[in-house]
Amino acid sequence: MALNPAAVGSVGEPYQISWTSTDSLLYAVSLNVSSDQLQYVTENSTGVTQKALPTMPVVLGYGQGGANSNPMRNVGEFNFANLVHASQAITLHQPLPVEGTATVQSKLVAMYDKVKAAVIVTEAEATDAAGKPLYSTRSSVFIRDAGGFGGERGPSGAVNEPPASAPDHEVTFQTTADQALLYRLNGDRNPLHSDPNHPAVAAGVFPRPILHGLCTYGFTGRGLLNALCGGDADRFKHIEGRFASPVFPGDALTVKIWNSGAGEALFETFVGDRKVIDQGLVRFS
Repeated sequence: MALNPAAVGSVGEPYQISWTSTDSLLYAVSLNVSSDQLQYVTENSTGVTQKALPTMPVVLGYGQGGANSNPMRNVGEFNFANLVHASQAITLHQPLPVEGTATVQSKLVAMYDKVKAAVIVTEAEATDAAGKPLYSTRSSVFIRDAGGFGGERGPSGAVNEPPASAPDHEVTFQTTADQALLYRLNGDRNPLHSDPNHPAVAAGVFPRPILHGLCTYGFTGRGLLNALCGGDADRFKHIEGRFASPVFPGDALTVKIWNSGAGEALFETFVGDRKVIDQGLVRFS
């Protein structure tokens, strides 16, 4: 099996996605948003206008694009079991509506050869029904045993490293033992997050099913939204971070935030003393 570095620049066919008010409610409930923020979990409360959480683009359109919409179709052969989500970024060009349609186009923008592994980076642009930019995403995956194809090594070194001082904000969320069973209803039905007999569990790679990385990302987004934006999604502009280690349903997630001025902050997410998201940057108004 070998990767094809010539795949860099591959563009997926544009495809249309749609989502409903119920999808927005489900996403919020799957991140344990409750009655203290009715704007995210109800659509008919008196005097309350429903809003969508700003990290919701990570689940929009899940499974709605065909094979030709995926720019990784030309990447070559690899063992999918060796692939993990490495990083994720979202830029919101306007507040995300609670329901609507959008056109999405993805592109494979980089492929890095780490010798014993490979990192593949993709970007996607979503435009609304009027053709205006809605949101952009950037995602990378890490594939073990897929390096050695002669590509660029890629960037290295510290990125978005917070200062040694105590954080300016600290927010903790308790996940439940069944958190992944609820979050998977957003679209990602990978049994690694639900099946106690999954091969990775049976082989001892993980002691039990793990929580979706993007669920941890969503809880992190909630912490940033509440601490920096007063809970107002309209003020949330950008989030990026790297997945550092796995999380298990039932873990408590602590988001530590350092203000860096001019509508920016750095953040990291922990389970106890173990870092689970790092290299975090958020922009807000």
